[in-house]
Amino acid sequence: SGEGCSLILKPSRVVVGFGESVTVNCEATRPVRVLGWESAISAVHTQEDRSVQWKVDSLIDWIEEPICYGVFFTAPRQCEEKLNLVLYKSPDSISIRQTNHTGPMVEGKEYQLLCEVQNIAPVQYLTLRWYRGQTEVYQHSFSDLTSSSPVQVSSTLVITPTKAENDADYKCVAELELGPEGPQPPPTLASEPLTVSIYFPPTFLSPETEVLDFTAGAEITFNCTATGNPEPVYSWQSSHLTEERMMAEAVITSSSLLPGTYTCTASNMLEKKSKQFIIKEKIKGV
Repeated sequence: SGEGCSLILKPSRVVVGFGESVTVNCEATRPVRVLGWESAISAVHTQEDRSVQWKVDSLIDWIEEPICYGVFFTAPRQCEEKLNLVLYKSPDSISIRQTNHTGPMVEGKEYQLLCEVQNIAPVQYLTLRWYRGQTEVYQHSFSDLTSSSPVQVSSTLVITPTKAENDADYKCVAELELGPEGPQPPPTLASEPLTVSIYFPPTFLSPETEVLDFTAGAEITFNCTATGNPEPVYSWQSSHLTEERMMAEAVITSSSLLPGTYTCTASNMLEKKSKQFIIKEKIKGV
């Protein structure tokens, strides 16, 4: 094969889906005694014709490597050209899951997500793309593998989530990039999205101590609202607090609060955070 071999394959590279038909012509550029295709299926030869066709109605043989050969009247007397044949199959399924962990994740800790692809070929043309929402965060190629028949492969994504990623959707997409002779756009299959819940400790909207002036009969509001997952629960402490109904609320509004210090605590399973409110009595005469 190579230089001096007077055989031309049309097309020279063929990309075929599993079970599809394929037709390739082999043409001799000089007079030929015998021209033929050597193949496990549809082997064929002709005498003195300048063209011979290899045709399969439904290609399902993963190790098929058809070769066109010619026996010529003049030197070089024999030569052959191997067809660049790619038989492909989209995956049966693609799925994504957490490994070694179930349920919500804790902010700042490391976790692994696993993407598994079933029965894809040829794997060396596969790219797995990981997405968080619409953003691609990682891609994994398998170009170092050489299997021509269908295989199962997987990819691991290591994440250290932040609270901003609470309820984010992760997914992975398998893409078979088969070159210009392959289908356009390339065949793709996406996993169902995996929604990750992120636990994070309470954070006050404004953590600083608040000082309010006391005016008898005036309404005062304490806002102790905090964000957190799970949702924070609230408690209040003060020598002046007697009303039970105020104990579990994030916001207190009252016209009967007396001067003093009030401490609000917002807590969830991860942490407790406290914030102080001080009602200051006005000094007479000032």
